Amino acid sequence: MALTKPEVREVVERYIRAWVEKDPDLILTVFTESATYHERVFEKPICHHKGIRQYWQEKVVESQGRIECELLSLYLDGCTAIAEWEVCFDDLKQGVRKRMREVAILEFEGRFIQNLREYWVSQEIEPGQGQTEDRSGSFR
Repeated sequence: MALTKPEVREVVERYIRAWVEKDPDLILTVFTESATYHERVFEKPICHHKGIRQYWQEKVVESQGRIECELLSLYLDGCTAIAEWEVCFDDLKQGVRKRMREVAILEFEGRFIQNLREYWVSQEIEPGQGQTEDRSGSFR
């Protein structure tokens, strides 16, 4: 059966919820056991549930706070989806607030992500700043 956009949206919403809630158990529910996660596409990918969990623990749980994320757009072509979101968070290691815009290319196997490649840019913002508009798809 073909993958549908509502199914992909549910997976992306769960991914975002895992991020906002800093939940390494929840993030694994969107990936196949053998998934690859490319945070930086010119570097080696993070592989399998064990690697993704470790990455999530270090990068999200231990390093980010007050996470706000909004899904901006979602596209689907066959088994490949493209999601764009904007996130604001406290970078706990650097002691600054950041805004990041990201595009993720998600290759699905069934209803799970087999390969994720992300492309993003971030900038420091004032500590009180964050997302101010409440558009549909918001996860605050």
